[in-house]
Amino acid sequence: MPSVAIIGTRGYPSYYGGFETAVRKLAPYLCDAGWDVAVYGREGAVMPKDPTLDPRVRSVLTRGLDSKSLSTLSFGFTASLDALRTKPDVALVMNVANGYYLPMLRARGIKTVVNVDGIEWDRAKWGRAAKSVFRGGARLAARCADSLVYDSREIERRWRSDFGRTGHFIPYGGERVDQLPIEPGLRHRGYALVVARFVPENTIPEFLEAATTISKQMPVVIVGSSGYGGDLDNRVESLQRDNSNIQWFGHISDDRRLLALWQHAGVYFHGHSVGGTNPTLVQAMALGAPTVARDTPYNREVLGDTGLFVDPNPDAIAEAVLAAALDEPSLEQMSRAAARRAKELYTWESVCGAYESALREQIVAVGASGSRQQGLV
Repeated sequence: MPSVAIIGTRGYPSYYGGFETAVRKLAPYLCDAGWDVAVYGREGAVMPKDPTLDPRVRSVLTRGLDSKSLSTLSFGFTASLDALRTKPDVALVMNVANGYYLPMLRARGIKTVVNVDGIEWDRAKWGRAAKSVFRGGARLAARCADSLVYDSREIERRWRSDFGRTGHFIPYGGERVDQLPIEPGLRHRGYALVVARFVPENTIPEFLEAATTISKQMPVVIVGSSGYGGDLDNRVESLQRDNSNIQWFGHISDDRRLLALWQHAGVYFHGHSVGGTNPTLVQAMALGAPTVARDTPYNREVLGDTGLFVDPNPDAIAEAVLAAALDEPSLEQMSRAAARRAKELYTWESVCGAYESALREQIVAVGASGSRQQGLV
């Protein structure tokens, strides 16, 4: 039975972000395919009583500093140290910040497949020091990883240009579900929705300004938070308090509730600007949410011609969201087109299969290397 350790997420099962969603899908899939799977995580971030938990997946919790700037580095370090002890055949490492630990995994004979995530050093939420850390981790990942995974073609292009490395293109998947009950107080196709972590590069400040205009004609539902409190959380709380047509649900861990919000949305606004294939966008498409997105190469790659694209300013966002919401025939056409595209290009079955192939490729490489050495003897 081949063994894999998944390093760099908040654990299994967890509902924090895209990496955690991918692990909830991938870990049981790998168990079905005959792998021994260990997922490293953090105390308080995993849900051991989650009804979807697969008991075959081993959840290994390590210690670290749970802060905005040090959590990824510190938990990645302790997870990597433990992996040196258990020595899995291959490690699936998420996020280039963990690139600093690849040399010691390599020295232990552990093959590594690294999901590079987005271009972290382009993110506005990080200061100069943090951007330098990510850039350094990326250089080490380019030099030391046995294989790389890019979740978008545009990210792959950047890495080929900046570091001269190619790899596997593996995006995220979307989950299709039957009709779910709508949130009390809302009506089908009757509200605007945003789902995002509260950071500037997700166009949250601009959307909050637009929300005041949008709310004059339809309800606005906001899902997400910064995770650490701060100005944007305070601003959304104030908007909700002063405007009965704006609702803030915070972070939602109930998958079915979140899926229902996308499924019934009149318009979903996607403001992510520096990631690759964003899992929230793919999921929104799979559920047929008519989408207005910030105009970026990443969002155009994923949506194709199934959505509308806007510049990141409040007036343009409000105008595009309201124009789409009031054009009911086009709204339903957008919904069907997005769901069809997601079904063709972004399914969890194909995503998990691609990861399993990338991981098994490293096992095969080790076996082939051993056979060649025996032949020489």
